[in-house]
Amino acid sequence: MARFWKGFWQLADPKIWVASTIPMLVAFSFTFPDRRKNALVFFLLSAAAIYLVEIAKNALNEVVDYLSGDDPSVAPENITPFSGGKKTITGGLLTVAQSAVISVCCYAACALIGFTIVLFHDFNTLWIGVAGVGLSILYSLPPFKLCYRGLGEFTVGLTFGPLLMAGICVVMTGALSLPAMVCSISLGFLIANLLWINQYPDYEADKAANKMNGVVRMGKDKAWTVFALLFILCYTVLAAAAAFIHPAFLLSLVTISLAVKAVKNARANYDNIPKLIASNAAMVTIYQITGLMMIATAVLAHLFPI
Repeated sequence: MARFWKGFWQLADPKIWVASTIPMLVAFSFTFPDRRKNALVFFLLSAAAIYLVEIAKNALNEVVDYLSGDDPSVAPENITPFSGGKKTITGGLLTVAQSAVISVCCYAACALIGFTIVLFHDFNTLWIGVAGVGLSILYSLPPFKLCYRGLGEFTVGLTFGPLLMAGICVVMTGALSLPAMVCSISLGFLIANLLWINQYPDYEADKAANKMNGVVRMGKDKAWTVFALLFILCYTVLAAAAAFIHPAFLLSLVTISLAVKAVKNARANYDNIPKLIASNAAMVTIYQITGLMMIATAVLAHLFPI
């Protein structure tokens, strides 16, 4: 039993929940002043449902990547904190069946919370929730396997960006927030970019398992250009928001220098995983700082409206 729970928490991997926590908190910050009755209670329920989806999709992805031969074939020297799966099945902590049961149970618990929100708070969350959960399943589940067909990056960007933040906006106020949704686009580009750079260490294993993600399709020597492009798109959206919505959006541009360094390192070391890790780590830092600056932007926009 001790091994099971160790495997469960390794599979759940709470430290990576920052990917969903940041967009939730950004949307919360922009909508908090206009919150409706019981919004805080249902925000917490929404957060619980989202974390359950995090665990469920991790488990499902672990099963699929193991059965496809992807995770077992990752060379030891290419295993990093940012790649190679959760290492619960390959490490002998969980079986395929146990991982599948965890996925089903977490999706079921998420559905129960979701329907509670729909029935007692806002019916419109149904469509957003169904879309988000559905995409998290289609991301890995055969025969769809979006992440094996070059659609994983788009799916992750859409789900963790616009879909998730739209759901929080509706829970909090019953309507979308323009500033929050602008942030959702930028965060969508960033989380897609986080996935993009994390695909480098798994390149050989992904290619052998026919996991045709963006990096495999383009090749490591060319894929760094998309890494750069996604940063450009993110910062372009934020610059436009600073010009047309509120100048406080300029705060989120503070990470540009880190992004430039990350791109230069990826370009120079795309085939040297130990050195490339600096770009993986920088991407996490950029995502976190940008999210914090967006929260600060929300506060300033409420204190000093224009």
